[in-house]
Amino acid sequence: MSTSVLPDDAEKGLLSALLPEAALRWPPHYIPLSNQSTLAPPSENRGVASPSPPAFPEAFKQKPDKPAPAAARRKASRWIRWQLWFNTYRKFFTVVMVLNLVGIVLAATGHFTYARKFTGAMVLGNLLFAILMRNELFGRLLYLVINTLFAKWTPLWFRLGCTSVVQHLGGIHSACATSGVIEAFINHSNNHTATLVMGLITNLLILTTAISAIPYIRNNFHNVFERHHRFAGWLGLMFTWIFVMLSDSYDPVLREWDLTAKRIVGDQQFWFCIGMTACIFFPWLTVRKVNVDIEHPSAKVAILRFERGMQQGLLSRISRSPVMEYHAFGTISEGTQAKYHYLICGVQGDFTRSLVEDPPRTIWTRQLKFAGVSNTSALYTRGIRVCTGTGLGAALSTCIQSPNWYLIWVGSDQEKTFGPTISGLIHRHMGPERLCLWDSKKRGGRPDVVKLVKEAYFSWKAEVVFITSNMQGNTDLMEGCKEAGIPAFGTLWDF
Repeated sequence: MSTSVLPDDAEKGLLSALLPEAALRWPPHYIPLSNQSTLAPPSENRGVASPSPPAFPEAFKQKPDKPAPAAARRKASRWIRWQLWFNTYRKFFTVVMVLNLVGIVLAATGHFTYARKFTGAMVLGNLLFAILMRNELFGRLLYLVINTLFAKWTPLWFRLGCTSVVQHLGGIHSACATSGVIEAFINHSNNHTATLVMGLITNLLILTTAISAIPYIRNNFHNVFERHHRFAGWLGLMFTWIFVMLSDSYDPVLREWDLTAKRIVGDQQFWFCIGMTACIFFPWLTVRKVNVDIEHPSAKVAILRFERGMQQGLLSRISRSPVMEYHAFGTISEGTQAKYHYLICGVQGDFTRSLVEDPPRTIWTRQLKFAGVSNTSALYTRGIRVCTGTGLGAALSTCIQSPNWYLIWVGSDQEKTFGPTISGLIHRHMGPERLCLWDSKKRGGRPDVVKLVKEAYFSWKAEVVFITSNMQGNTDLMEGCKEAGIPAFGTLWDF
């Protein structure tokens, strides 16, 4: 029976609910890698010997007077909260749903004959577009086109719009999937009984897939969501193929079957199914079992090292099984020519806890990584990257690979918790002039992060702020930035 767990999501999974040190025990054979060698190698283009594990920058070492606790922020106005709630995700969802509902009404009143005649094509077209919005290859190509064509020279409002669109494609995904489910139960009366039975089974499987993706289920019962969304979706695809073959082969006017390939291949539903199958299974062709080195700087965090460097702004899915329980984490790399990339995994659920208690030597991953909102950092001349806790994993690559990005990282006992590998990456690539590392344990409390962001934004002459924090932190920062007129993109919680 599945239990409620915190999601190990690169854009959400933060060290906000960590186990105490004594709650975990090292396996008998375990020797911390930090006692053997530092995971992070020296930068490949420096040509120097590997130093001893570096300390954090001096700004981290200083222990200033304990600040007064951050004053409680006043609640943002209703207009500000409405603007943030009705974001591009919900705008996409609203527009797509309205268009589909209008189509259904027109079809029902006899003004949209195509939809009445080809209801199955309307359903499959929606489902194909929903699947396409979540396809890793499509996402990477879309990010590549936008970053290549529009970086830096286009007006700021246009670049901000591009970032907002690619971040909120989930709104199209959700609306198309919901519309497909609704339309799947409409107007199949002219079909053969066998076709109707297959259609009913397909509809129920698609409905199960959609229900499992409700945000409450997805965020609180991750394993329930993944198993039902994936396997019910695969079964739904299989029965969709059966349904399409039957419906394309049956002539409702003559009441007879025509099983010729010409009739089946000539129908648009067949090609919609081809597209859906390709979008679903192509990313799975890139799944590989790869070697992994794991460092445990503390009982709260596991640092995973993989071979191969990567561009900034990518997220990695990993699992102990080739098909089950994939978890997403931000990828840290010094660049595409680097020897390694790293993941920061905070202990928040069964999967991440197992990385500490029973560290594997190999792990399954998709070699085709998917792009996160940070990937659009290339669009901007200068920016601010804000994160808390293990949210650093989704933020650090951007600041390492671009000297035009300023990092604000808030956490507790960062040096001890995250260890020499992470401190080494920060120390080697970032000077104190573009760092604000706030250790709440050493500094006696959490800062007014909104104030830090405002000061950094104007002094750094930034164009945009990217935020990775927990729900409350994300809300406070997004409201504060909106009130100050600072363009900001935060963590998504409604997909």
